[in-house]
Amino acid sequence: MESRPLGSTGTQVSIIGLGTWQLGADWGEVDEAAARATLDASLSSGVTFIDTADVYGDGRSERFVGSFRADNPDRGLFVATKMGRRVEQRPENYTPEAFAAWNERSRRNLGVECLDLVQLHCPPTEVLADPATWDELRRMVEAGLIANFGASVETCEQARLAMEGGAQTLQIILNIFRRKPLEEVLPEAAERGVGVIVRVPLASGLLSGKYTTDTVFAAGDHRNYNREGAAFDIGETFSGVPYEVGVAAASEFTRLCSNYGPQNATPAQIALKWVTEQVGVTTVIPGARNADQAAANAAAATLPPLSADLNAALEDLYNRMIREHVHGRW
Repeated sequence: MESRPLGSTGTQVSIIGLGTWQLGADWGEVDEAAARATLDASLSSGVTFIDTADVYGDGRSERFVGSFRADNPDRGLFVATKMGRRVEQRPENYTPEAFAAWNERSRRNLGVECLDLVQLHCPPTEVLADPATWDELRRMVEAGLIANFGASVETCEQARLAMEGGAQTLQIILNIFRRKPLEEVLPEAAERGVGVIVRVPLASGLLSGKYTTDTVFAAGDHRNYNREGAAFDIGETFSGVPYEVGVAAASEFTRLCSNYGPQNATPAQIALKWVTEQVGVTTVIPGARNADQAAANAAAATLPPLSADLNAALEDLYNRMIREHVHGRW
C-alpha cells in the first residue's frame, strides 16, 4: 500500500484508509465480531489510517477502534477522531471547557493519553472563522492532549477558513459526483502543505452501482432518514444528489467502468482509485461493514492508473447529470 505525508503531522499514512461511521451507527447494525473482522481485514491489507468520531454510535466506534489498536500496538495505526457533533450546533457551544470534555471522553474511549489527530466535526462556519478556535487547539497540543488538529468541513468556503486558521488536515467530501473541491480546495491545500482526507468517496454507496430506485434502506440508516436533509447536511447522504438522479448516473458510471476501466475492477474500486489520483489528496476513507468490503476497498490501491478516456467520460457524466444538483451548493 502506497503511503503519503499527512500534511504537517510528520506521519505517512496509507492512501486508502478506513472510515468507521458504519461501525458505530446510522448504517444499520454492525456487531462487535463484524467490526473487529473489518478492522483486521483493513490492517492486513495495508491500511494504516483509521477515522472515527465521538458521535458515531455515541462512542461505540471509538471504543471498537481503541480496543483493536490496543490489541495491535506495533502495527503502525494512526487514528483520527472528530469532536463537536454531540451538542446543538451553535457557536457558543464551542468553548474551551467543551473542548476539554470532548477530548477527555475520546481519550478514554480510545484508551490513549494523547490523540493522534482531532478534527472539528463539521462545526458552524463561525467556529471555523474564529481565531480563538485554533488558539485553543494549539493549547491542547502544548498540553499533550492532542498531537495534531484539523477540521472536517461541508463546504469549500469552510475548507478555506480552516486552512487560514492553521488546520494541519482537512476532511472533505470528494468523489466522481462531487468535484468542486478539485477547483477550490485541493490546489490551496497542496500549496499550504495541508493533508486532505476524503470522505464519502462512493457517494453513500451509489458509486458501487448496486442500488436501484427500489432499494430499501433500514429505518436507522441515514440513506433513509436523511435523504431530504432532515437530520444533518444533505450533502453527507448520496453526496447531495437526488436519489433517482444518482441511481441513473451510477448506472451509466458502471457502464463506463466496464468499457474503459481496468479489467476485473469493480465500480467501487474504480471510484476509490479516481480519488487517490487527484493531486493534493492524502488518503480516502471508505467505510466497510464487513471484512470482504474492507479488503476490496484496500485493493483499489493496486489498480493501474485510470485511462484518459475514462477520466474524460466521467467528467462528461458529471457535467451532464450531476453538476446542476451539487456544484453550486458546497
